[in-house]
Amino acid sequence: MNIGVSKAIRAGRLSVLALAISSLASGAMAQTVSDTPAAQPSQEDAASALAAQLDLPRDLKLFGKADPNIRKPTAIVNDSVLTGTDVDQRLNLIIALNKLNLKPEERDQYRFMILRQLIDETLQIQEAKANEIKVDPKEIDNSFAAVARRLQKTPEQMRAFLRQAGASERTMRRQIEGEMAWSRMLRRKVDINVSDEEAKAILDRLKAAQGSEEFHVYEIYMNATDDRKQEVYTGMQRIIQQMKEGAPFDYLAKTYSESSTKGQGGDLGWVRLAPGILPDEMAKAVEDMQPGQVAGPIPLSTGFSIVYLADKRKVGMADPRGAKLSLRQITITFPKGTTEAQATARAGQFSQATQAIKGCGDAANVAAAQNAEVVEKDGVVVGDLPPALQQIILPLQVGQVTQPFGTVEDGVRVLVVCGRDDPPPPGLPTLEQIQDQVADQRTNLRAQRMLRDLRRDALIEYR
Repeated sequence: MNIGVSKAIRAGRLSVLALAISSLASGAMAQTVSDTPAAQPSQEDAASALAAQLDLPRDLKLFGKADPNIRKPTAIVNDSVLTGTDVDQRLNLIIALNKLNLKPEERDQYRFMILRQLIDETLQIQEAKANEIKVDPKEIDNSFAAVARRLQKTPEQMRAFLRQAGASERTMRRQIEGEMAWSRMLRRKVDINVSDEEAKAILDRLKAAQGSEEFHVYEIYMNATDDRKQEVYTGMQRIIQQMKEGAPFDYLAKTYSESSTKGQGGDLGWVRLAPGILPDEMAKAVEDMQPGQVAGPIPLSTGFSIVYLADKRKVGMADPRGAKLSLRQITITFPKGTTEAQATARAGQFSQATQAIKGCGDAANVAAAQNAEVVEKDGVVVGDLPPALQQIILPLQVGQVTQPFGTVEDGVRVLVVCGRDDPPPPGLPTLEQIQDQVADQRTNLRAQRMLRDLRRDALIEYR
């Protein structure tokens, strides 16, 4: 069965829409390894192996004028000029959509990543035009309006938002054009064949794995020879600090990682913790993590890794976080001027009373006795609750009560589970769905190779 390209494939850069709705740096940070690097066994130096393959001399001597380490972030790509304004406006777009707070040195690092993305985008648009592929301005208008709707804005409000952020409508429209043009280019150039037999073999493996746990993992890996371990470890601690300050994980992976997943923002995809899939040290860290957590630097045989757990699931099983709950919230508030000690004593009485609730029918009586407010909430999806509250409420059965939580300022409350509608099992994918997924993966790999060839053949002058 011949499978065409069914989606717009983006090679090595975030789409405008993805920028608008995601930031991998959000969530809790969990240091799950020691603050000092563990002793490592002796190892073959990967750099020496590469030098041997390329017949590189051990001692290098440079001739001619040295190339400066710092360049202005502008370039000419096959006669198309990328200006500093282009780079700054795209950078400001990303900062505004992801609500980042970057230090000056981080902005400089980000500028060079943005410049590389703009070069790729220019090459993609140029190649599409060379193949007489055009994007109608009306299509760009529609996509621009769709992004605005996602941000709950009208197109005119979106333009004002971009101007205020130091970005522009032009930079967003250009990225939309690049994505559309490259997608159509791939549809024309790439034809992937995934046979029924191959899809059936994948389906059989999924059936065998049904019920096992999978983890969606991202990584930042840096090689460290024996003499550089402490230096690399310290540098990776600074990377973790950047995450805590709001830098997205995928940006940091694209900037610092030395893994083959660098171009995909460190995305390893969905993996199982079977032997040989991940290094033992990484697998152990991932097994102990909750979605949204970061662990590292993790010592490996050849260097260090930072891992981010985006999500986890059981193959072919319903995600319990998709359950819809019927809840009753019981809340007590504290008069102005209440001290911490007074609030703690009152909360203790409230806890003792609410933990004795015998089902939802008893909630109103307990609330009245505690002079508390009761609010009913139906259709609450577990996955929409704060992560810490999800962990508290997932094990509860109908009629059970959470522990009290809150603050002196906002009051203390409990949730009573009055009903639960669990999501249906997702079931296994069809053969056609598997064929589409495999075709998309292979198309993405082909797109990366095409872009690599465009870079190789391009005339790029940095200025």
